[in-house]
Amino acid sequence: MFQTITIVAPGLLGASLAIAAHQKGVAKDVTLWARRQEAVDALLQKPWCARASTDLAEACRDSELIVLCAPVNRIISLAQEIATFATGSPIVTDVGSVKADIVHRCEAALAGKARFIGSHPMAGSEKTGMENACGDLFEQRSCFVTPSAQADPEALAQTKAFWQAVGSQVVEESPDRHDEIVAQVSHLPHLLASSLATFLATRCPDAATYCGNGLRDTTRVASGSPELWREIVEQNRPEVLRALRDFQDHLQTLTAAIANESDFDLLQQLADGKQFRDQL
Repeated sequence: MFQTITIVAPGLLGASLAIAAHQKGVAKDVTLWARRQEAVDALLQKPWCARASTDLAEACRDSELIVLCAPVNRIISLAQEIATFATGSPIVTDVGSVKADIVHRCEAALAGKARFIGSHPMAGSEKTGMENACGDLFEQRSCFVTPSAQADPEALAQTKAFWQAVGSQVVEESPDRHDEIVAQVSHLPHLLASSLATFLATRCPDAATYCGNGLRDTTRVASGSPELWREIVEQNRPEVLRALRDFQDHLQTLTAAIANESDFDLLQQLADGKQFRDQL
């Protein structure tokens, strides 16, 4: 698909994407940018890395596709920096879990320099870092592609084809609709898992002694980076608040069913929850 692509920031997602692109022959050369020279030295030892540099302009030189895999609070500033040297109108996309602000501001920054298409692969782990990367991270995982109304049609088609080539199932949505969806299916579940873990830390600090796999499964995502998730919530605050309020209404209904001994209503909620979970 491409002669050269550049992955900016080789964390879990960035390194996994580089491995997948190399293994699946998506690009002839995969170049990576990292902030630290130690990371660059480590990357140059990897068979899936053709070039690596701490110089962003050097890393992006001649690339047809640039994928910004940095945390959400860094993506816009990286796009602004790329705009100072980009030539040849490359495609620029990202992996940020919030889209409306990123798409609007990155498009504006790169106008006339590069073609920005927002992306968000629904892949990852509570584990972070290049050492946990794997080439099949994106297999059969949904990936949002979120063009604006002004998006370049060719860049959109190539971005969608890229994510499909690394194994993802592409879902095209507007940036605003994306943020509404992920607040419900990603951001809310993480906050609930973290809140439950925080509650048990004070209410039942010896929970690890008594619990089975159910509690571990329910709270697994709470092991994610607190700094990263603070940034995600900050970027998507209105939709996260809306999801939390809607869930509070639902939780109040469940509380009322239990308090009023409405066993039929309780059974119906449990059955509805099982049906939904079984189809995931």
